[in-house]
Amino acid sequence: MDFAQPLIESESVTTKSKIRHILVKPSENDDPPKLDDMLVEAANQAASNVFGNNNTDSSQYPERVIPQSEKIEENALVVIFESFDNLDFCYAKSGEIFNNRNGHFHHDDFIGKPYGSKIRSRNNQGYGFVFLLKPTPELWARSLKHRTQIVHELDASMIVFYLNLRPNMVVCESGTGSGALSHCIMRTIAPHGKLYTYEFNGMRAETARQEFAKNRVGHLVEVLHKDVCGKHGPGGFDRPQASVDAIVLDLPEPWAAVPHCGHILKPNARLASYSPCVEQAQRTIEELKKCGFHSIKTMEFRLKEHYVDEVEYDPPPREKRPRLPTHLGPTGKSNTGTKTATDAEAEKQEQEEEVTKGQPAATDQASSDNATAGSKRKKLLVTRPFAMMRGHTAFLTFCTAGNTPQPDPNQ
Repeated sequence: MDFAQPLIESESVTTKSKIRHILVKPSENDDPPKLDDMLVEAANQAASNVFGNNNTDSSQYPERVIPQSEKIEENALVVIFESFDNLDFCYAKSGEIFNNRNGHFHHDDFIGKPYGSKIRSRNNQGYGFVFLLKPTPELWARSLKHRTQIVHELDASMIVFYLNLRPNMVVCESGTGSGALSHCIMRTIAPHGKLYTYEFNGMRAETARQEFAKNRVGHLVEVLHKDVCGKHGPGGFDRPQASVDAIVLDLPEPWAAVPHCGHILKPNARLASYSPCVEQAQRTIEELKKCGFHSIKTMEFRLKEHYVDEVEYDPPPREKRPRLPTHLGPTGKSNTGTKTATDAEAEKQEQEEEVTKGQPAATDQASSDNATAGSKRKKLLVTRPFAMMRGHTAFLTFCTAGNTPQPDPNQ
């Protein structure tokens, strides 16, 4: 993924200015300074005010950016978009074929193409097609093979936000699982940060280590096979005291790891606990208070996706409709139940008018229909929720470590 690549230096506004300190030889006699020397001295003083030192050179301030890969290379990770709710992935290798319900897609057709390209299948007369997308942590979470229940995009974004993660931080994660949350954390702490992720299942830990290496983010993460809760041996994270900027717990019993978190967290560092049941969150909060954590807050986030579309509809008719007499009900009968002489005469007169004006009325109706058909159709933006949505119930507990150092629970 692009965020894991080392930064490159490119030309910036500062380097384009070509501001630098120019040495001026002192005058050997008492002659007044020349105009050129005065201008150079003024320019040097202005440069010193901008850069904060006397020996300034704008070429020392290039812009450091992440290189962007625009074309698919050999062994590159590619997210394959089949439909809105169906994404897959592959590593582009020459000679291999990706098969799905849309057809057979050769990797040779992927290599060299820009990301976002539409590729058609070589069978089924080319009717099947897919889109080749550049991988991001969000797309990876939607396309990876689930080894455990993953942390979805909304919860992952809230964890990164409320932990106040920034580049070059040191973060510990307990419960690697499928590695979806790990990629989101690594993107935030890149380029020089470090993620220590712990998984008690040896097979899942090794699979995650291999995936991180294939996705070219292995230098940002260290996968450790260990139970931090201490059920099967000494617990803890094996990190020095007060050396970690943030911790994420995704465990069935997070309260067992809280004392170890308090030992390695820096003062005022943040901790997040991800629990599917509110009883787990309640017990974790009790342990957090015992270990000196404060500013505890538990939240639940729900993602509700909607299908958005723009539809066209005919405007309502504008012609005037004949007004119903006030003494008649909706069925055209008298409200009193009996017809008086006046009512009979009025009804007879209406029938005669309908016979007389029947043909013109039909013509007016036809012209009105033509006017409606010829009028401009209006557009309306509508939405509807999806019947099936990704996600599951989860409670996120956030808190802040205290300033008092906590002892090592293993001692």
